[in-house]
This record gives sequence, structure tokens and C-alpha cells, in this order.
Amino acid sequence: MNEQELRSIVREAIARHAAVTAKVSSPAPASFSAVRQHASHAMFAVAAGADADGPCIIEPGVACNHCGFCKSYGH
Repeated sequence: MNEQELRSIVREAIARHAAVTAKVSSPAPASFSAVRQHASHAMFAVAAGADADGPCIIEPGVACNHCGFCKSYGH
């Protein structure tokens, strides 16, 4: 096999890959406003004590590590 044949094989492989990639369509990304409106992304206002270095609202025996679980629906 010479260099010209190798180049031809590589070009054919790239063309096949490009054709397959063009046929596969990815779903359209969700718009920013649609993501913000979904209930799983809502955040609640929580008492100021938990926002500081107070105890966790969900598990009062431990310090708040600011995971945000108490501010959401838990998703």
C-alpha cells in the first residue's frame, strides 16, 4: 500500500463517519427559562440560622454543610 492509497482509505472513512454523524440528530437543549421553571430546581428561603454556621435543618445533630437539601424538594 502506498501513501496515495492510504490517503484514499482515510478520506473514505472520514466521509462515512461524517455521513453517520449528520444523520444522528441530538435533541435540542432545554432553554434556560424552561430549566428554571422546573420544580426540581426551585430553592426555598430558609431561616437565617441555617444559612450561617448553625445546625442542619434536616439533621439537627450535625452542622450545616450548605448542601441545599433543605432548600429544595430534595431532587
